[in-house]
Amino acid sequence: MPLSSYLKTSPALAEHVYLHPSAQVIGEVKIGADASIWCNAVLRGDVNRIEIGRGTNVQDLTIGHVSHKTAEKPEGSPLIVGDYVTIGHSVILHGCRIGNECLIGMGSIIMDDVVIPDRVMVGAGSMVTPGKVLESGMLYMGRPAKAVRALTEEELAYLRYSAEHYIRLKDDYLRMDEQAAARGKVFPDHVVF
Repeated sequence: MPLSSYLKTSPALAEHVYLHPSAQVIGEVKIGADASIWCNAVLRGDVNRIEIGRGTNVQDLTIGHVSHKTAEKPEGSPLIVGDYVTIGHSVILHGCRIGNECLIGMGSIIMDDVVIPDRVMVGAGSMVTPGKVLESGMLYMGRPAKAVRALTEEELAYLRYSAEHYIRLKDDYLRMDEQAAARGKVFPDHVVF
């Protein structure tokens, strides 16, 4: 089952969320409307909370986790992802904050206490080291990631386009499930909310 409780916490999903059956969403995870969580993605909100914003897509094999609360750090490191964000394939997000309309490229690693403001692109395979605060409107690349240049107008527009493309894609999956259900055929491999 893609949804699992942890102790007294359970995932909370808004309307029109698509959750692939191979995904795992565990514990204190809140997912906004029109978001999508794709094949074999894991969001494990066991020792702290995870929030995924409206219209955000978390693509295949991505892992989202958190750091626990301590006396020295009472809030710990939750994972907070804003609205209309594209999280590419095989990304690791750990206890970081990502603003609205960002794109995190395939295979990237974003570590604890990183703050990525609105409208940032992190290139594929990059690693953003703990505690780094990025600048809005920039492209970051490398291991460790460094600012490469300002995003072009086309790239800035693409940030929202990418998220909206995934909303259309997940809507196709939801529509296929509705049509199958109307014909009396249920696909057990899809979970729809």
